[in-house]
Amino acid sequence: MIAGLLDGMTLFSIILLILGFVLVGIELTAPGISFPGIAGAICLVISVFLTADTIVEGVIMTIAILAILGVMLGIMVWLLAKGKWVRPIILTNELNKTEGYISSSDLDYLLGKEGVASTDLRPSGVGSFEGVNFDIISEGQYIEKWTPIVIYKVQGSKLIVKVKA
Repeated sequence: MIAGLLDGMTLFSIILLILGFVLVGIELTAPGISFPGIAGAICLVISVFLTADTIVEGVIMTIAILAILGVMLGIMVWLLAKGKWVRPIILTNELNKTEGYISSSDLDYLLGKEGVASTDLRPSGVGSFEGVNFDIISEGQYIEKWTPIVIYKVQGSKLIVKVKA
């Protein structure tokens, strides 16, 4: 059956066909590169045009190639859904303080610290706490420069301040 499909194909067009499928397969396993996918598609199209005697044959061969590529894509999606290739690239460990992980922007120690606004806060600016400047944010209100402030909320690397009461 395969021998009948390959009748009339030159060695060059067979090599282009195989190379096209290999390059598209590489693109499916390493997405984001694009070069193998584009080169593979070009090889497949050139192979079809070199082999086809008529437009109808070219269309039929193109449909057959698209069907084979669809099966290849389906197999890749099925393999990814089973998780055999996904598990090694996903970090499943939880990084938290109890396990010894400390974020480089862990600013919880600043909660409750008092300082002054080094710049006008509109609503963000710079505040000085114990001689160290930090980027700070007020909750929408304008705070003038040199106003006493206190850090009352820390959200990741954001320091949210209010006027000291």
